[in-house]
Amino acid sequence: MSLVDAGPVLAAGAVCWREGRSGIDVLLIFRPRHKDVSLPKGKVDDRETLPVAAVREIREETGYSVTLGPPLGSTEYLLPGGRDKVVRYWAAEVRRGQLRRGRFRPNDEVDRIEWVPLGRARKRLTYPRDVEVLDRFAELVHRHHHRTFSVIALRHAKAEQDSGEGDAARPLTSRGKQQAEALVPLLRAFNPKAILSSPAKRCVDTVRPLARMLDLEIKRAPALSQELWEGGTDAPPREELERLLRKRIAKRTPTVVCSHSPVMPEILDAVVRRTHGERDGRLVRAAILSTAEFTVLHLSSDDPESGLVAMESHAPLV
Repeated sequence: MSLVDAGPVLAAGAVCWREGRSGIDVLLIFRPRHKDVSLPKGKVDDRETLPVAAVREIREETGYSVTLGPPLGSTEYLLPGGRDKVVRYWAAEVRRGQLRRGRFRPNDEVDRIEWVPLGRARKRLTYPRDVEVLDRFAELVHRHHHRTFSVIALRHAKAEQDSGEGDAARPLTSRGKQQAEALVPLLRAFNPKAILSSPAKRCVDTVRPLARMLDLEIKRAPALSQELWEGGTDAPPREELERLLRKRIAKRTPTVVCSHSPVMPEILDAVVRRTHGERDGRLVRAAILSTAEFTVLHLSSDDPESGLVAMESHAPLV
């Protein structure tokens, strides 16, 4: 197999940050084997998604468990053997509890870590590509968009075509059940604290493994039901959906919202309207989701109504 056939080496990492004494500090790692200073990152394992890899690598390299914030884009460069490497980055706050509990242990890859003020960190980094990622993060800090929470619009996993008891009773297929389980580590990377679901069985069963893992209640919301948005004599429940999401945004609660394909555009539109953002082609594309896919809308914790900070879509590997 040629290097082209093999495809790029995929990796993931983050600009880990904390509130320092005089502003924002970022975490740098020192790697003796490479004789460099860089950002925490590492290669994606087989059958692992990029967000899950980022969280795992940060934990392994620094000792800290983090939640992924807004994405910071990617870097791409050529490895010594001639193969491309693509690294995806996020911003990731290391909160006070983790600063107390996290324990760094030197290893073959990283011999020490160091918190450095944001203004000085770019001069410490070895590679210009890392400086570019750090500059993207610095722009978020400048706009007060570095601390965020998320609204996650999730389409239900694959369901049977007919239950014999009506559309709302359709159960998940065996593949759908696999998708629901595979969603757990992927969604956990964004640390949801609440779960809203259409009352339909296929939606509730999609988020049930996540709710069980996080010990969260699944709150059934009729405004997310496909039946209320398709046909019938009553108007679609837009006001009820707006109230539902407005409450979550006001609480700044990271929330998974599980619903159906026809409702996805309405969910995204409602969030954008509430945050006074602009509706464009990116939003339209982000609402076109296959089963078990989801779009993460990152909102500023300081000012949720300042528009979308970032948006990204993911799918489990099943």
